Amino acid sequence: MKPTFFTPLFALCVLLIAGCATPQGETASEQRASVQQMAQDTLAEAYRLNPGLQNRVKRAAGYGVFSNRSSKILLMSSGNGYGLVHDNRTGGDTYMRMAEIGGGLGMGIKDFRAVFVFQDEQTLRQFVDSGWDFGGDVGAAAKTRTQGGQVSAGASAQGIEIYQFTDRGLELAATVAGTKYWQDKELNAGRSR
Repeated sequence: MKPTFFTPLFALCVLLIAGCATPQGETASEQRASVQQMAQDTLAEAYRLNPGLQNRVKRAAGYGVFSNRSSKILLMSSGNGYGLVHDNRTGGDTYMRMAEIGGGLGMGIKDFRAVFVFQDEQTLRQFVDSGWDFGGDVGAAAKTRTQGGQVSAGASAQGIEIYQFTDRGLELAATVAGTKYWQDKELNAGRSR
């Protein structure tokens, strides 16, 4: 195969999922409400699957909740999503976007949600203010519906514990290679944090 084949394939992969991972609603207010609902639902499910996580979130500097849809076609994978970061000290929320790109043989679509627990204020501020760019994989799966077991802690990546949900349940750690996070300017416009 010629390398020029991968450029259109990658573009197709991005286009297939681009419209799938956006908050519902036509106005910014409706989209913010959609993100808030996703975050509440995700946290409720996380606490149900791992009751100890609720105390970790309460004691943390803050937390992030994200929804992502990704697809893998042959050797290329890409995804995008949305979410929010909540600062426990100020009580403010910052709406965020995310995108990922990766490689590896495979085919399929993956829908997942993730909870990030920020261990300190500096890490939370850096994530929100400067965005974040993860360059490597973090951890491995620890719990699925069929395997059982209790999740006791998340994987740690640069001051952040990461918990990921798929259709199989809560997983310890997320694969965050090639994932970039940044503020959603449209949803944060005209709001104070």
